[in-house]
Order: sequence, then structure tokens, then C-alpha cells
Amino acid sequence: MSLTPHPHNLSPADAAHFLRRTAYGATDAQIRALVGQPARTVARNALNFDARTAPDNPFDPAVGATPGAMLQLTRAAWLFELMYGPHPLRERLALTWSNHFVIGTDKVKNHPALAAYLGLLRRHAAGSSFERFTLEVSQTPAMLRYLDNDRNKKGRPNENFSRELMELFTLGIGEPGKPNYTEQDVREGARALTGWSFEGGGNVKNTYLKPVSASFNPRQHDDGQKTYLGQTGRLDFGDVIRIAATHPQTAVFVSRKLHRAFVADTPDEAAVQGSAETFRRTGGNLGAVLEELLSSAAFYAPQHRASIIRGPVEYMVAAVRTLGQPRLEARQLLNLSQTAGRMGQILLQPDTVKGWDGGREWINDSTLLTRMQVAAALTLGGTAPPPGAVPGDLALFGSENGPVQAALNGLNPRQRLYLALVSPEFQLA
Repeated sequence: MSLTPHPHNLSPADAAHFLRRTAYGATDAQIRALVGQPARTVARNALNFDARTAPDNPFDPAVGATPGAMLQLTRAAWLFELMYGPHPLRERLALTWSNHFVIGTDKVKNHPALAAYLGLLRRHAAGSSFERFTLEVSQTPAMLRYLDNDRNKKGRPNENFSRELMELFTLGIGEPGKPNYTEQDVREGARALTGWSFEGGGNVKNTYLKPVSASFNPRQHDDGQKTYLGQTGRLDFGDVIRIAATHPQTAVFVSRKLHRAFVADTPDEAAVQGSAETFRRTGGNLGAVLEELLSSAAFYAPQHRASIIRGPVEYMVAAVRTLGQPRLEARQLLNLSQTAGRMGQILLQPDTVKGWDGGREWINDSTLLTRMQVAAALTLGGTAPPPGAVPGDLALFGSENGPVQAALNGLNPRQRLYLALVSPEFQLA
């Protein structure tokens, strides 16, 4: 059964909750613009994004003098888009998918490959076919390199990508005693995936800016008969992606990921099953799943508000968007992208192939101190930008009548902003 819709037009607190989850944060004016609208309309409008990006992005990775400089500029350029781009939900989803279809810049150091990967995450962020998304991201040079499919050849199969395709991208491992796939599926999948690599580019010092493209060598492909997840034939790359991406368990696995991103760190399984039903009914239409999810009673449930710990990047982007998107200097943005790494989140380089764990893993004594330093730099320091408009309680805390608000009364605006940004109420979305 599909998710129950939110029964009311949006209240101020509803609108604040929606924008904290889907746009990282917003000004009081942006929040009040949604008040009184139907939840479905608000979700549909937020998901109606195009290919536009933030104007005047000061970072061009193609001018990086070294691979390391190119990577720093790539991260800073994405952080700029997250903070100032016209489609925050698109970027929110791109960041979510980068933690699902994981690649890492420890192995992928080619600018065109990274640009193509990021562009694909944006293009399919709320697309109509999860199968198509999975196929296209799997055939990016970034993914082929990161999961070693460029080394997967007939007679010498490399099982890395075959395993992660099922474990992390589609089916999931399954339950104890009830695995969703077998080691034989891993082996047979690897055989089917042979022959796909990439041409050009590379990661060495003199090719990190050179174009790169996926390629297929039929002489290195094992075209023999295979049995994969219960289906037998002379299966190839596209067959394996289709079988895995349309497997019944994939609907549950992907829906749970979306609920973790937008509803709760520990989602309600009945609600997950509701989204999974919609996923199956629509043939893996992510836009349909997200529109229903972001307008559901589960999304707006009181117990799910202020319940997700903002990650380092989300925390910084939320602060800037809540302050009215004051323009930071390029050096400040470069510093912030590096600071996110010190808090445990280097863009395009999750900790492991399974991505960042998130939740309480974001918080410890060191990262809390760094968050306080970020808040101080944005509100108290000599280089702190003036906020576009002093944010009110609705923008800062998601409600107009909370206990923390009274405690901050009487402080000057900058002190109040600093203490608001370091409060638990702001660090939870």
C-alpha cells in the first residue's frame, strides 16, 4: 500500500520542516511563501528542476595545476552549487546518490570523469528510471575505474563491481539466514560484466584533465552462458544491470535509503514498504517515489521532525542558506570544503565504498568544536558576512515557540545567530 498523504495544507512549521529537509534551510520569507499550499504541490514544484546551475561559480577544476588542485577546485565548485544553486533539492539528491553510487577521488583523479559522474547524478536525481540511472552510472569511467571493472576481463574476472552492484547499489545483503544473493551470483555477474573499461584520461599527472570515455572490447567479454539471480542466458552488462535494478528487493533497499535521507535515521519499515510498492508500480520512477514521500504523513509526522543529524556539508550549507545566502569569498569556500573533511565528510570521497554512515557518526568532541568554529566564522569573526536578513526563529529552529528561543532573547544579533547555529535545534533537520 502506498504512503498516506499529509492531510493539511502547510503550516509555517510544516513549510520550515520541508525546506530544512529538501533545501538544507531557507529564509523566513522563503518559508512563508509555502504556507497554505497543498503538500503535494509543494513537493512537485521542488522536484521540477532543470539543468540550470549557480551563476558566477568562481571555481573551474579545469585550471587546476595538479591533480590535487583539480580535486580541491572540484569540491569547492560543488560546495558553491550547494550553497547558491537554484535547485537545492537537486543538489541534496545528488549528494545522497553520491553516497549510494559511491566513487572516491583516492582512485578517480580525472576531471572529465568526475564532471560526467556529477552531471549524471544531477540528471537522474529524481529521474523516471532507476534501471537507466544504474546502467548509466555503472558505465561512467569514474565507476569503471573505482570498482576495478577496467580490470575485469574474460578468463580473469574481477568480482569487485559485481559484488557492490548487488550489495550496495540494488538488492542489499538481505537478512541473516536469508541473503538476497549468493557468491555464485557474484561470480556469474562478474563474467557478464567483462569487457567494459574506458579510453583516454587516466589518473597520472599529465592526463588528469584529458577527456575519457567508456569503451567495450568484445574480445575481453565472456559471452558464455551464465545464471544470475535466477535468470539464465548469454548475459551481458546490460542484462546484469536490468536484473539487479528491477529485482523486488531493490525497491525496498532504495526506498529505505531515501527514507533515511529525508525522513529518519532509523525509518519506519511500514513506510519504507509503502514507498517500495510505489517504486515497483511505477517501474522504478524515482520522481514518483520522491513526490509521494515528500508529501506524505510519514514525512511530516511530529516524531520525525528535528530528528536527522545534519552532516558536515549539510550543516554548512544550511547555515549559509538560512542566513540568506551571503556571498562568501572564494578562499572562504575553499577553506570550508577542507573543513568539511576535518569533520568527516570529504565531498566525492566517502570513508568506504558503502559511503558515510551518517547519523551519530557525524558527532564527537572534535567535530562539535569544528562546527562551533564554522558558526563563529559565519557570524562573529571580522570576515563574517552580513546576513541577507536577520533570520527569525522559524528559519533558525523550524518553529516559532521553542524553549531555546527564550534563552537567546536580549543578545545582540550576531551573538544570537552564533548561539543559534551551534544549538542542537539547528544541527538537527
